[in-house]
Amino acid sequence: MDPLKLGLVRRDRPESERGAALVISLMAVLLLAALGSALVITTAAETRIAGSFRDAQEALYAADAAIELALQELMAASDWNGILAGTKKSAFANGPPDQSISLPDGSILDLAQATNTANCGKTASCTDAEMDATTPERPWGRNNPRWVLYAYGWTKDMVLTGTINSDSYVSVWVGDDPSENDNDPTKDGNTPTNPGSGVLALRAQAYGPASSRKVIELTIARTIRIRSWREVR
Repeated sequence: MDPLKLGLVRRDRPESERGAALVISLMAVLLLAALGSALVITTAAETRIAGSFRDAQEALYAADAAIELALQELMAASDWNGILAGTKKSAFANGPPDQSISLPDGSILDLAQATNTANCGKTASCTDAEMDATTPERPWGRNNPRWVLYAYGWTKDMVLTGTINSDSYVSVWVGDDPSENDNDPTKDGNTPTNPGSGVLALRAQAYGPASSRKVIELTIARTIRIRSWREVR
């Protein structure tokens, strides 16, 4: 049977109707393309967010692991003044304390500059006055800790078994506890009236994958091991 007689096919459809149908079809295609693009962008963004969170957590765990490693050695040390003077280093000290490290993300870590930044907020060498200055980050004046690099190296080298799968680099600084009142941050106070006697401040920084960075500061005492712990943001 002829479909033209049944009205199923209209070869005489007006030009305006065919144009409208074409526009509707194009709009539908564009809508689907936009939805598909939005889905791709959302998926990619979620992947990046998850990756950034994973890298940040890895850096935080690396900094915490470095603290634990240093803590074991510090609690076993009989004299902390040599550590504060920089004459005694951790067994986990990979090379000289003023070396430059090439990190996996392509950046360069200068350990001496990192120490200066922690002590006075700049990469150049710090003067006594700059380290004793009262700032929002270092409000203790002459009792500000003068950070001395104590332990540093690649996280994967912390254990000899090579079972740590991490590209993070970690460094730990030691300083006199800022609660002391002797105005001498180069040695541990040892008087009954000094509230910071027998207490050290520690600062650990991890340089993780994809430029992730984490800093932890804490204070330790021989009698109460860890007195305070905080992540610096």
